[in-house]
Amino acid sequence: MTPAAAEPFMPTEGDAVLDDLAFDLAREASELSAQLHPVVRQSVADLVRSMNCYYSNLIEGHNTHPRDIDRALAADYSSDPHRRDLQLEARAHIEVQQMIDERAAELPRPPISRAFIEWTHREFCSRLPETLLVLVNPDTGERVPVVPGELRTRTVAVGRHVAPAPRNLPAFMGRFEQAYDATRLTKSRQVIAVAAAHHRFLWIHPFLDGNGRVARLMSHALLLDIGIGSALWSVSRGLARNSDEYKRLLMAADQPRKSDLDGREALSQDALIDFCRFFLETCLDQVRYMRELLDPSELQRRMELYVRDEESAERLPTRSFAVLREALLAGDLERGRVPLLIDTSERTARRVISALIERRLLVSGSHKAPLRLGFPIDVVERWFPKLYPAT
Repeated sequence: MTPAAAEPFMPTEGDAVLDDLAFDLAREASELSAQLHPVVRQSVADLVRSMNCYYSNLIEGHNTHPRDIDRALAADYSSDPHRRDLQLEARAHIEVQQMIDERAAELPRPPISRAFIEWTHREFCSRLPETLLVLVNPDTGERVPVVPGELRTRTVAVGRHVAPAPRNLPAFMGRFEQAYDATRLTKSRQVIAVAAAHHRFLWIHPFLDGNGRVARLMSHALLLDIGIGSALWSVSRGLARNSDEYKRLLMAADQPRKSDLDGREALSQDALIDFCRFFLETCLDQVRYMRELLDPSELQRRMELYVRDEESAERLPTRSFAVLREALLAGDLERGRVPLLIDTSERTARRVISALIERRLLVSGSHKAPLRLGFPIDVVERWFPKLYPAT
Protein backbone atom coordinates (compact mmCIF):
# COMPACT_ATOMS: atom_id res chain seq x y z
CA MET A 1 0.00 0.00 0.00
CA THR A 2 1.31 3.45 -0.94
CA PRO A 3 0.27 6.93 0.33
CA ALA A 4 -1.98 7.20 -2.73
CA ALA A 5 -4.40 4.95 -0.80
CA ALA A 6 -5.16 7.89 1.53
CA GLU A 7 -5.78 10.47 -1.21
CA PRO A 8 -7.31 13.00 -1.28
CA PHE A 9 -5.59 14.47 1.74
CA MET A 10 -7.47 17.76 1.23
CA PRO A 11 -10.99 18.58 -0.02
CA THR A 12 -11.12 20.18 -3.42
CA GLU A 13 -10.89 23.97 -3.41
CA GLY A 14 -13.95 26.14 -3.84
CA ASP A 15 -16.33 24.61 -1.30
CA ALA A 16 -18.20 27.73 -0.15
CA VAL A 17 -19.37 26.21 3.13
CA LEU A 18 -15.87 25.19 4.18
CA ASP A 19 -14.43 28.55 3.13
CA ASP A 20 -17.08 30.43 5.14
CA LEU A 21 -16.52 28.24 8.19
CA ALA A 22 -12.76 28.80 7.99
CA PHE A 23 -13.24 32.59 7.74
CA ASP A 24 -15.73 32.73 10.63
CA LEU A 25 -13.58 30.53 12.85
CA ALA A 26 -10.48 32.68 12.30
CA ARG A 27 -12.39 35.90 13.01
CA GLU A 28 -14.32 34.74 16.05
CA ALA A 29 -11.36 32.96 17.66
CA SER A 30 -9.43 36.24 17.46
CA GLU A 31 -12.30 38.09 19.16
CA LEU A 32 -12.38 35.52 21.97
CA SER A 33 -8.72 36.04 22.88
CA ALA A 34 -9.23 39.80 23.14
CA GLN A 35 -11.95 39.54 25.82
CA LEU A 36 -9.82 38.98 28.91
CA HIS A 37 -6.76 40.47 30.55
CA PRO A 38 -3.68 38.37 29.63
CA VAL A 39 -3.11 37.35 33.27
CA VAL A 40 -6.72 36.20 33.62
CA ARG A 41 -6.37 34.31 30.32
CA GLN A 42 -3.56 32.33 31.91
CA SER A 43 -5.79 31.27 34.81
CA VAL A 44 -8.65 30.39 32.48
CA ALA A 45 -6.21 28.37 30.36
CA ASP A 46 -5.43 26.16 33.36
CA LEU A 47 -9.15 25.48 33.76
CA VAL A 48 -9.69 24.82 30.05
CA ARG A 49 -6.81 22.34 29.91
CA SER A 50 -8.48 20.32 32.65
CA MET A 51 -11.77 20.52 30.75
CA ASN A 52 -10.08 19.47 27.51
CA CYS A 53 -8.53 16.50 29.29
CA TYR A 54 -11.91 15.49 30.76
CA TYR A 55 -13.63 15.46 27.36
CA SER A 56 -10.70 13.81 25.58
CA ASN A 57 -10.81 11.06 28.20
CA LEU A 58 -14.57 10.76 27.68
CA ILE A 59 -14.12 10.16 23.95
CA GLU A 60 -11.80 7.29 24.86
CA GLY A 61 -14.46 5.85 27.18
CA HIS A 62 -12.65 6.99 30.34
CA ASN A 63 -15.03 8.97 32.53
CA THR A 64 -12.70 10.75 34.95
CA HIS A 65 -14.61 13.02 37.35
CA PRO A 66 -13.45 16.67 37.27
CA ARG A 67 -12.71 16.50 41.00
CA ASP A 68 -10.45 13.51 40.44
CA ILE A 69 -8.59 15.49 37.76
CA ASP A 70 -8.27 18.42 40.17
CA ARG A 71 -6.87 16.11 42.85
CA ALA A 72 -4.43 14.55 40.36
CA LEU A 73 -2.95 17.97 39.65
CA ALA A 74 -2.29 18.26 43.38
CA ALA A 75 -0.74 14.74 43.39
CA ASP A 76 -3.66 13.51 45.53
CA TYR A 77 -4.32 10.10 44.01
CA SER A 78 -7.08 7.61 44.77
CA SER A 79 -6.32 4.38 46.63
CA ASP A 80 -8.43 2.57 44.02
CA PRO A 81 -5.99 1.36 41.30
CA HIS A 82 -8.35 2.01 38.37
CA ARG A 83 -9.24 5.54 39.48
CA ARG A 84 -5.57 6.27 40.15
CA ASP A 85 -4.65 5.12 36.63
CA LEU A 86 -7.26 7.45 35.15
CA GLN A 87 -5.97 10.30 37.30
CA LEU A 88 -2.43 9.70 36.03
CA GLU A 89 -3.74 9.60 32.46
CA ALA A 90 -5.53 12.92 33.01
CA ARG A 91 -2.45 14.55 34.47
CA ALA A 92 -0.36 13.30 31.56
CA HIS A 93 -2.71 14.89 29.05
CA ILE A 94 -2.75 18.23 30.88
CA GLU A 95 1.04 18.35 31.21
CA VAL A 96 1.58 17.65 27.51
CA GLN A 97 -0.98 20.23 26.45
CA GLN A 98 0.59 22.79 28.77
CA MET A 99 3.94 22.23 27.05
CA ILE A 100 2.22 22.73 23.68
CA ASP A 101 0.55 25.92 24.94
CA GLU A 102 3.53 27.47 26.69
CA ARG A 103 6.68 26.06 25.07
CA ALA A 104 5.73 25.78 21.40
CA ALA A 105 9.01 27.32 20.20
CA GLU A 106 11.00 24.57 21.95
CA LEU A 107 9.06 21.66 20.45
CA PRO A 108 9.56 19.85 17.13
CA ARG A 109 7.85 21.72 14.31
CA PRO A 110 5.55 21.82 12.46
CA PRO A 111 2.78 20.01 14.38
CA ILE A 112 2.06 17.77 11.39
CA SER A 113 5.66 16.54 11.29
CA ARG A 114 6.56 13.00 12.25
CA ALA A 115 8.94 14.44 14.85
CA PHE A 116 6.18 16.39 16.62
CA ILE A 117 3.71 13.50 16.43
CA GLU A 118 6.21 11.05 17.89
CA TRP A 119 7.17 13.61 20.57
CA THR A 120 3.50 14.00 21.56
CA HIS A 121 2.96 10.24 21.82
CA ARG A 122 6.21 9.76 23.75
CA GLU A 123 5.55 12.58 26.23
CA PHE A 124 1.98 11.44 26.87
CA CYS A 125 2.61 7.69 27.11
CA SER A 126 5.79 8.00 29.19
CA ARG A 127 3.66 9.56 31.94
CA LEU A 128 1.16 6.69 31.99
CA PRO A 129 1.19 3.77 34.42
CA GLU A 130 2.28 0.43 32.94
CA THR A 131 -1.28 -0.91 33.18
CA LEU A 132 -2.36 1.59 30.48
CA LEU A 133 0.56 0.71 28.21
CA VAL A 134 -0.50 -2.85 27.43
CA LEU A 135 -2.99 -4.01 24.80
CA VAL A 136 -4.56 -7.44 25.03
CA ASN A 137 -5.33 -9.28 21.79
CA PRO A 138 -8.99 -10.32 22.20
CA ASP A 139 -8.51 -13.39 20.01
CA THR A 140 -5.29 -14.81 21.48
CA GLY A 141 -5.00 -13.12 24.88
CA GLU A 142 -1.50 -11.96 23.94
CA ARG A 143 -0.37 -8.88 25.91
CA VAL A 144 1.31 -6.38 23.60
CA PRO A 145 3.28 -3.47 25.10
CA VAL A 146 2.78 0.09 23.80
CA VAL A 147 6.17 1.79 23.40
CA PRO A 148 6.03 5.59 23.90
CA GLY A 149 6.86 7.47 20.71
CA GLU A 150 7.37 4.34 18.60
CA LEU A 151 5.45 3.71 15.38
CA ARG A 152 3.58 0.45 15.51
CA THR A 153 5.21 -2.74 14.27
CA ARG A 154 1.95 -4.66 13.81
CA THR A 155 -0.91 -4.39 11.35
CA VAL A 156 -4.14 -3.19 12.97
CA ALA A 157 -7.77 -2.87 11.99
CA VAL A 158 -10.07 -0.12 13.26
CA GLY A 159 -13.61 -1.24 12.61
CA ARG A 160 -13.69 -2.23 8.95
CA HIS A 161 -10.62 -0.14 8.09
CA VAL A 162 -7.28 -1.94 7.89
CA ALA A 163 -4.57 0.64 8.54
CA PRO A 164 -1.36 0.75 6.46
CA ALA A 165 1.20 -1.95 7.13
CA PRO A 166 4.00 -0.96 9.53
CA ARG A 167 6.65 -1.00 6.79
CA ASN A 168 4.68 1.66 4.88
CA LEU A 169 4.18 4.06 7.79
CA PRO A 170 7.28 6.24 7.09
CA ALA A 171 6.05 6.91 3.54
CA PHE A 172 2.54 7.75 4.77
CA MET A 173 3.89 10.07 7.45
CA GLY A 174 6.08 11.80 4.89
CA ARG A 175 3.13 12.38 2.56
CA PHE A 176 1.04 13.52 5.55
CA GLU A 177 3.56 16.25 6.40
CA GLN A 178 3.82 17.34 2.77
CA ALA A 179 0.04 17.50 2.26
CA TYR A 180 -0.57 19.77 5.27
CA ASP A 181 2.48 22.03 4.94
CA ALA A 182 1.00 25.38 5.99
CA THR A 183 3.59 27.36 4.03
CA ARG A 184 2.00 26.08 0.81
CA LEU A 185 -1.60 26.88 1.79
CA THR A 186 -3.72 30.02 1.97
CA LYS A 187 -5.11 31.03 5.37
CA SER A 188 -8.53 29.47 4.75
CA ARG A 189 -6.93 26.28 3.42
CA GLN A 190 -4.72 26.11 6.52
CA VAL A 191 -7.86 26.09 8.68
CA ILE A 192 -9.52 23.41 6.53
CA ALA A 193 -6.28 21.39 6.65
CA VAL A 194 -6.60 21.07 10.44
CA ALA A 195 -9.88 19.22 9.99
CA ALA A 196 -8.65 17.06 7.12
CA ALA A 197 -5.42 16.18 8.94
CA HIS A 198 -7.40 15.06 11.98
CA HIS A 199 -9.11 12.36 9.96
CA ARG A 200 -6.20 11.30 7.80
CA PHE A 201 -3.97 10.93 10.88
CA LEU A 202 -6.50 8.55 12.44
CA TRP A 203 -6.79 6.71 9.11
CA ILE A 204 -3.01 6.14 9.05
CA HIS A 205 -3.18 5.09 12.74
CA PRO A 206 0.59 5.30 13.24
CA PHE A 207 0.71 4.03 16.84
CA LEU A 208 -0.46 0.81 18.40
CA ASP A 209 -2.58 2.84 20.87
CA GLY A 210 -3.09 6.49 21.81
CA ASN A 211 -3.88 7.72 18.28
CA GLY A 212 -7.09 9.52 19.27
CA ARG A 213 -5.37 11.38 22.06
CA VAL A 214 -2.46 12.37 19.82
CA ALA A 215 -4.86 13.45 17.05
CA ARG A 216 -6.67 15.87 19.37
CA LEU A 217 -3.43 17.28 20.81
CA MET A 218 -2.04 17.62 17.27
CA SER A 219 -5.19 19.45 16.15
CA HIS A 220 -4.88 21.79 19.12
CA ALA A 221 -1.23 22.47 18.22
CA LEU A 222 -2.11 23.04 14.55
CA LEU A 223 -4.76 25.59 15.46
CA LEU A 224 -2.24 27.40 17.66
CA ASP A 225 0.36 27.24 14.91
CA ILE A 226 -1.86 28.99 12.35
CA GLY A 227 -2.87 31.69 14.83
CA ILE A 228 -6.51 30.86 15.53
CA GLY A 229 -6.26 28.38 18.35
CA SER A 230 -5.76 29.34 21.96
CA ALA A 231 -5.74 27.84 25.42
CA LEU A 232 -9.22 29.37 25.94
CA TRP A 233 -11.23 26.82 23.97
CA SER A 234 -11.13 23.16 23.13
CA VAL A 235 -12.56 21.21 20.21
CA SER A 236 -12.57 18.08 22.40
CA ARG A 237 -15.59 19.34 24.36
CA GLY A 238 -17.62 19.62 21.16
CA LEU A 239 -16.43 16.28 19.79
CA ALA A 240 -17.30 14.52 23.04
CA ARG A 241 -20.75 16.11 23.20
CA ASN A 242 -21.41 14.84 19.66
CA SER A 243 -19.43 11.63 20.01
CA ASP A 244 -21.72 9.41 17.93
CA GLU A 245 -21.72 11.83 14.99
CA TYR A 246 -17.95 12.34 15.31
CA LYS A 247 -17.28 8.61 15.13
CA ARG A 248 -19.85 8.06 12.35
CA LEU A 249 -18.25 10.72 10.14
CA LEU A 250 -14.76 9.44 10.89
CA MET A 251 -15.78 5.96 9.71
CA ALA A 252 -17.58 7.36 6.67
CA ALA A 253 -14.43 9.23 5.60
CA ASP A 254 -12.52 5.93 5.77
CA GLN A 255 -14.54 4.60 2.84
CA PRO A 256 -13.45 4.42 -0.81
CA ARG A 257 -15.01 6.80 -3.32
CA LYS A 258 -18.47 5.81 -4.44
CA SER A 259 -18.37 6.92 -8.09
CA ASP A 260 -16.75 9.34 -10.52
CA LEU A 261 -18.92 12.06 -8.93
CA ASP A 262 -17.14 11.43 -5.61
CA GLY A 263 -13.68 12.61 -6.64
CA ARG A 264 -10.92 10.90 -8.58
CA GLU A 265 -8.79 9.52 -5.72
CA ALA A 266 -8.92 6.38 -3.58
CA LEU A 267 -11.08 7.67 -0.72
CA SER A 268 -14.42 9.46 -0.76
CA GLN A 269 -14.09 13.20 -1.43
CA ASP A 270 -17.66 13.86 -0.29
CA ALA A 271 -17.17 12.04 3.02
CA LEU A 272 -13.97 14.00 3.73
CA ILE A 273 -15.83 17.26 3.06
CA ASP A 274 -18.63 16.17 5.41
CA PHE A 275 -16.13 15.42 8.16
CA CYS A 276 -14.31 18.72 7.66
CA ARG A 277 -17.59 20.63 7.85
CA PHE A 278 -18.53 18.85 11.07
CA PHE A 279 -15.10 19.45 12.61
CA LEU A 280 -15.03 23.17 11.76
CA GLU A 281 -18.64 23.65 12.86
CA THR A 282 -17.69 22.03 16.15
CA CYS A 283 -14.70 24.34 16.54
CA LEU A 284 -16.85 27.40 15.82
CA ASP A 285 -19.53 26.25 18.24
CA GLN A 286 -16.95 25.90 21.02
CA VAL A 287 -15.42 29.30 20.32
CA ARG A 288 -18.88 30.89 20.51
CA TYR A 289 -19.70 29.00 23.71
CA MET A 290 -16.50 30.15 25.41
CA ARG A 291 -16.90 33.70 24.13
CA GLU A 292 -20.33 33.89 25.77
CA LEU A 293 -19.06 32.21 28.92
CA LEU A 294 -16.08 34.55 29.23
CA ASP A 295 -17.90 37.79 28.43
CA PRO A 296 -16.47 40.03 31.20
CA SER A 297 -19.78 41.60 32.24
CA GLU A 298 -21.58 38.24 32.41
CA LEU A 299 -18.69 36.51 34.16
CA GLN A 300 -18.59 39.35 36.66
CA ARG A 301 -22.34 39.02 37.25
CA ARG A 302 -22.09 35.27 37.93
CA MET A 303 -19.15 35.81 40.23
CA GLU A 304 -21.04 38.44 42.19
CA LEU A 305 -24.09 36.22 42.68
CA TYR A 306 -21.88 33.42 43.96
CA VAL A 307 -19.89 35.64 46.33
CA ARG A 308 -23.02 37.31 47.73
CA ASP A 309 -24.40 33.86 48.55
CA GLU A 310 -21.14 32.89 50.24
CA GLU A 311 -21.02 36.13 52.20
CA SER A 312 -24.62 35.68 53.34
CA ALA A 313 -23.76 32.17 54.57
CA GLU A 314 -20.66 33.61 56.30
CA ARG A 315 -18.35 31.36 54.28
CA LEU A 316 -16.60 34.44 52.87
CA PRO A 317 -15.94 37.79 54.55
CA THR A 318 -17.79 40.87 53.36
CA ARG A 319 -16.09 42.96 50.66
CA SER A 320 -14.73 39.80 49.00
CA PHE A 321 -16.38 40.55 45.68
CA ALA A 322 -14.67 43.92 45.27
CA VAL A 323 -11.29 42.19 45.51
CA LEU A 324 -12.23 39.45 43.03
CA ARG A 325 -13.71 41.96 40.57
CA GLU A 326 -10.48 43.95 40.61
CA ALA A 327 -8.47 40.78 39.99
CA LEU A 328 -10.74 39.99 37.01
CA LEU A 329 -10.43 43.43 35.46
CA ALA A 330 -6.82 44.29 36.31
CA GLY A 331 -5.21 40.85 36.09
CA ASP A 332 -2.55 41.37 38.76
CA LEU A 333 -3.57 42.87 42.08
CA GLU A 334 -0.93 44.17 44.47
CA ARG A 335 -1.70 43.23 48.07
CA GLY A 336 -0.99 46.75 49.28
CA ARG A 337 -3.86 48.08 47.17
CA VAL A 338 -6.51 45.97 48.87
CA PRO A 339 -7.09 48.14 52.01
CA LEU A 340 -7.79 51.18 49.86
CA LEU A 341 -9.84 49.18 47.38
CA ILE A 342 -12.28 47.93 50.03
CA ASP A 343 -11.91 50.94 52.34
CA THR A 344 -10.79 49.06 55.41
CA SER A 345 -7.79 48.51 57.67
CA GLU A 346 -4.73 46.53 56.62
CA ARG A 347 -5.61 43.87 59.19
CA THR A 348 -9.11 43.40 57.76
CA ALA A 349 -7.74 43.42 54.22
CA ARG A 350 -5.28 40.66 55.14
CA ARG A 351 -8.16 38.63 56.56
CA VAL A 352 -10.12 39.01 53.31
CA ILE A 353 -7.10 38.08 51.21
CA SER A 354 -6.36 35.07 53.41
CA ALA A 355 -9.94 33.80 53.11
CA LEU A 356 -9.92 34.14 49.32
CA ILE A 357 -6.56 32.38 49.00
CA GLU A 358 -7.73 29.59 51.27
CA ARG A 359 -10.71 29.04 48.97
CA ARG A 360 -8.36 29.29 45.95
CA LEU A 361 -10.41 32.15 44.55
CA LEU A 362 -7.16 34.10 44.57
CA VAL A 363 -3.76 32.58 43.83
CA SER A 364 -0.26 33.93 44.25
CA GLY A 365 3.30 32.80 43.66
CA SER A 366 4.38 33.74 47.18
CA HIS A 367 3.12 35.59 50.25
CA LYS A 368 4.43 38.87 48.77
CA ALA A 369 3.67 38.30 45.09
CA PRO A 370 0.68 39.94 43.34
CA LEU A 371 -2.68 38.24 43.51
CA ARG A 372 -4.54 36.85 40.52
CA LEU A 373 -7.89 35.20 40.02
CA GLY A 374 -8.21 31.47 40.60
CA PHE A 375 -10.85 29.09 39.29
CA PRO A 376 -11.19 26.19 41.76
CA ILE A 377 -13.41 23.25 40.90
CA ASP A 378 -15.89 24.30 43.62
CA VAL A 379 -16.97 27.41 41.68
CA VAL A 380 -16.88 26.05 38.14
CA GLU A 381 -20.59 25.26 37.85
CA ARG A 382 -21.59 28.69 39.20
CA TRP A 383 -19.06 30.76 37.26
CA PHE A 384 -18.92 28.61 34.11
CA PRO A 385 -22.30 26.88 33.73
CA LYS A 386 -22.40 23.79 31.51
CA LEU A 387 -18.61 23.64 31.16
CA TYR A 388 -18.93 20.06 32.37
CA PRO A 389 -22.03 17.87 32.04
CA ALA A 390 -24.27 17.57 35.10
CA THR A 391 -23.07 14.76 37.35
